[in-house]
Amino acid sequence: MAKKSVVARNEKRAKLIEKYAVKRAQLKAEGNWEALQELPKNSSPVRYKNRCVITGRSKGYLRDFGLSRIKFRELANEGKVPGVRKSSW
Repeated sequence: MAKKSVVARNEKRAKLIEKYAVKRAQLKAEGNWEALQELPKNSSPVRYKNRCVITGRSKGYLRDFGLSRIKFRELANEGKVPGVRKSSW
């Protein structure tokens, strides 16, 4: 389980990215790189990290489900992930 402060920091980044998205796109289109530098660092989409919804784990993240590989496997084995079944051949 990730620290709550790390998860909160990532959520704060997501809000900043959303807030400055239009302004950032406008400045990029104009080519105004000086004004772009004045925006907060955390408003850049590159700084956002995908994290597991349940645990906050950042490594082993599966985009299609929004879960880490560990939680995905647990939930899939319990049958709680729709459309996923353990394979056998």
